[in-house]
Amino acid sequence: MIQNIGVAILAAGEGKRLKIGKAKPLAPILGKRLIDFSLEAISNFGQSYAGQVECLVSVITGHKREEVENYITQNYDPQNRKISFAYQKEQLGTANALSAYFDSSEDTKKYDYTLVMCADTPLIQASEIQKLYEKLVDDNLDGVAATFQAENPTGYGRIVRNEGIGFHIVEEKDADFDTKKILEVNSGLYLLRTSFVLEHLGGISCENKASEFYLTDLFKSNHRVKPLMFSDAKKFMGVNTLSQLETCAHHLRREKITSLNEQGVYFIDSATNYIDWDVEIGEKTVVYPNVILEGDTVVGEDVLLGPGAIVKDSIIESDVEVKAYCHLEQVTLKKEAVVGPFARLRPGAVIGEKSKVGNFVEIKKAVLDKGAKVSHLSYIGDAHIGEDSNIGCGFITCNYDGANKHKTTIGKKTFIGSDTQMVAPITIGDECFVGSGSTITQSMPDGSFAIARSKQVTKEGMAKRFLKNKKK
Repeated sequence: MIQNIGVAILAAGEGKRLKIGKAKPLAPILGKRLIDFSLEAISNFGQSYAGQVECLVSVITGHKREEVENYITQNYDPQNRKISFAYQKEQLGTANALSAYFDSSEDTKKYDYTLVMCADTPLIQASEIQKLYEKLVDDNLDGVAATFQAENPTGYGRIVRNEGIGFHIVEEKDADFDTKKILEVNSGLYLLRTSFVLEHLGGISCENKASEFYLTDLFKSNHRVKPLMFSDAKKFMGVNTLSQLETCAHHLRREKITSLNEQGVYFIDSATNYIDWDVEIGEKTVVYPNVILEGDTVVGEDVLLGPGAIVKDSIIESDVEVKAYCHLEQVTLKKEAVVGPFARLRPGAVIGEKSKVGNFVEIKKAVLDKGAKVSHLSYIGDAHIGEDSNIGCGFITCNYDGANKHKTTIGKKTFIGSDTQMVAPITIGDECFVGSGSTITQSMPDGSFAIARSKQVTKEGMAKRFLKNKKK
C-alpha cells in the first residue's frame, strides 16, 4: 500500500534581516531559489520510495505570497507535481502555519503522515528525510524531530530528552539557565503521523514569552515522539542573513564540485570556480581556475575550459576547447570547435563542428557550419557562414540599419579578405573570393570574385606637406 505524505513547506516569513527586496523563499542561490532546494529534496525522497510513498506538497505562503506562488506556478507544474498553496494571514508561529495548511484542504487531513520543513534550509537533502521516515516507521512513533548539536546554541530550541520515549523542546526565550546549556537543538524538520497532529494541534496555546503558537509543543514527554540527532549540523543551516546565504552557497558549491570530481571532472583549483547547481559536465573535462558556469549549462566530455571563461545557459559538446577569458551566453559549441581566447559569443550563436572562433571575435545570432573559421577581431551578427569558409581579420557584418536587423549569408568554401564589411541583407555564394578592404553591398553568385575599394593614388614627394614636427 502506498503511504501518503503531506508536505508542509513553511514559506510565509518576511525575512527582514535578509534585505534582498523580494520574498525570502526566492532568495537566489547557485542559479536557483531557496525554495527550489526544498522541493528538490522532497522530489528525490519520493523517487527513492517510488511505488511506496507519494508526497503531496503544499507551500504555506504569507509575506509577498503572490511572488512565491507565481514563481512556483511558472517553474513547476503544480498538478503533475502535486503542489498546492496554503495562506497564513498572520505570522503567529509555526503551529498557526500548520493550522493554515490543514484549513487549506480537507485532503491534507487524510494523509498518513505530515512532513514539516522550512523553505530556507537549502542544504537538507532526501537522505535526511529518509532517515526521519525510517525512524518513524521502524519505531512506530507518532512524531520524530531532526536535531543536531550546535557549538553555539543561542537562538535554537533546546532538546530536553527523557529516559523514556518522549522528549520536549524549550524555545530560547523560555529556557532557563540550565536548559540553555544544552547543545542539542531543534532543526525545524519534523515528520509526524497526521492523526496525531490533528489530535493535539488545537490544544497548543500561545502562553509563552513570544506569544506565538509553537509547533514544537507537539513534542511532549508523555507522547510517542523521539528526537533523531544528525552528526552534520551544517545540513540544517537556515538562511536569515546575506552572510548565511553566502555560507550555504559555499557548502552547496563544494558539494556540487565533489560530485563532479567523482564523475571524472578535473578542477585545477576548484576553490576559484563558481558552478551553479544544475550545470552538467562530462568526464575527462578539465576546468581551469576562475571559470564560471551558470544556469542550464551542459558541458560534454573531454572539454577544456580555459582560465576565466564564463559560460551561461549554453551547450558545449565533446572535445571542445574554450580558451582563456571567453564569455559565452545561450550558445552552442559543436564537437571539436575551438573558441578564443577573449571571444564573446552572444545568444543564438551556434559554432559548428571543428569550427574556429579566434581572439576578440564577437558573434551574435549567427551559425558557423562545420570547419568555418573566424580567427580574429571580427563581428558577426545575424548571419550564416557555410562549411569550410574562411573569414579574414577585421570582418564586420553590417546587420543593423538603425531600425531593423538584416541577415548575411555566406556559402561554403568562401574566402573573405581582411578588413571587409558586408552590408546586409546580402548573400554570398559558395566558393567565392572577396578581396581585402572591400565593402560589399551586392550579393555574389557561386564562384565569383569581388573587390570594392577606392583606386590607390600615389604622389611622390608629397608626404612632407602632411608630416608635422613637434613645436619647439
